[in-house]
Amino acid sequence: MEGCRLKAVDLACRRGERLLFRGLSFDLAAGEALHLAGPNGIGKTSLLRIVAGLLRPFAGSVEQAGDIALLDDRLALDEHRSLESALAFWARLDGRPAEVERFGLGTLLDVPVRFLSTGQRKRAGLARLAARGAPIWLLDEPLNGLDTSAVEVVQALTAEHCANGGIALIASHQPFALAGMKELVLAEFAA
Repeated sequence: MEGCRLKAVDLACRRGERLLFRGLSFDLAAGEALHLAGPNGIGKTSLLRIVAGLLRPFAGSVEQAGDIALLDDRLALDEHRSLESALAFWARLDGRPAEVERFGLGTLLDVPVRFLSTGQRKRAGLARLAARGAPIWLLDEPLNGLDTSAVEVVQALTAEHCANGGIALIASHQPFALAGMKELVLAEFAA
C-alpha cells in the first residue's frame, strides 16, 4: 500500500440538468481518511462513483496511485449462489479468502445471498472488500443496517486499513469513529 494516493482536482458533477457540486478538490496520501458529509441528494454517492471511474465528472479530474475498491448498495456477490460459493468466486480472483468469522458470517455460508438480511449483506460486502487488498477504499454508507458490534468491526477494520497505509473515502450519515479523519462538507461546493 506504500505510495498510494487519491487526488481530486476542481471536480464538478452534473446529474441531468442539475449541477450538484463544483470546484471540489482534495488530496489524500497513504494512511489518510476523508469523511464526505452532507444531506441526501447533495452528491456524495456521485462523487464516490466519479472517483471509482464509474461516472464521468462534468469538469475536473481524479488521479490515483493504487487500486480502488468500492463498497456501495450494489453487492458484488451472485444472488443465486450460497454465500460461501459467492465469496469463493472472488477469492479465486483475489488470491485470498474473505475473513468470514471476523464479520460474523461463519454460520451463514450455506445461505443463498438473496436471503441475507440487510446487515448480513453489508457484512458480506465488507468481507469481500477487505479480502480484495486494494489500497484505496470508497465506502458508501458502510454502517447502514449494521448492529453495534458490526459497526465496531467496520470502524476497527478501516482504522487498520489506514494504519497499514491505505486510504479511505467514506460517505456516511452515521458518525464514523476514526482518529484523524478529515471532513469534506459537500454543501460548501454546492452549485
